[in-house]
Amino acid sequence: MTFVEAPGNRLAQAAASLIGTKFRLHGRNPASGLDCVGLIHASLRAIGGRARLPEGYRLRNSNTTLWQKFAEHSGFSIARGTARAGDVVMVQPGPTQQHLVIVECGDVVIHAHAGLRRVVRQTMPIPPEPLAHWRLL
Repeated sequence: MTFVEAPGNRLAQAAASLIGTKFRLHGRNPASGLDCVGLIHASLRAIGGRARLPEGYRLRNSNTTLWQKFAEHSGFSIARGTARAGDVVMVQPGPTQQHLVIVECGDVVIHAHAGLRRVVRQTMPIPPEPLAHWRLL
């Protein structure tokens, strides 16, 4: 019997390999910096996936439609229930602010932290009903 690792586990591992990468708004290249979308993009590329990047988003935003399309076109589907490794969850760190994180395990996430200016691993309890929750197909 052959063991095939779940795509979510591979995505979480790829994101973990980017911990310490510099933060840069709209950054798409690990060499020059990543934002939360760039982290997902780089992690997907590392496991052979492709992200169809959204355009025109700002640091402050309240419309989730842009993110829904980004997720669908990047091979994710809407997920429900407890977050698993590799799930992407949209959280709201402040009013009119949306942020994407990649779940590593339980309530440990990997994300591009604007305040710390780098990609980090942090404990972040996932709300029972986040703004959005996707799982890689």
